[in-house]
Amino acid sequence: MTRHQTIASLFAFSACLALQTSPGLAFSSEAQQMCSADAMRLCSSEIPDIPRITACMVRNKSQVSPGCRAVMDREHAAAAASRKREAAAQ
Repeated sequence: MTRHQTIASLFAFSACLALQTSPGLAFSSEAQQMCSADAMRLCSSEIPDIPRITACMVRNKSQVSPGCRAVMDREHAAAAASRKREAAAQ
């Protein structure tokens, strides 16, 4: 695995952790594909610290590519819906 692929995998994994509440949800290959270049461009100084990469991407959301922003928005909405369902079930 190349450095770029490793970093992209770390970002995608961290994005999933940050945006989704259920540990059983699958790794998002779409996030890796759409956001790896943005993670390298905006957050390379945070590598390999996954929580810092995640925070950096959220902090710089206005600067990410449209495709990455769409993935981040979609995953955030899914996590919010999941939290709402969990809260209603309690």
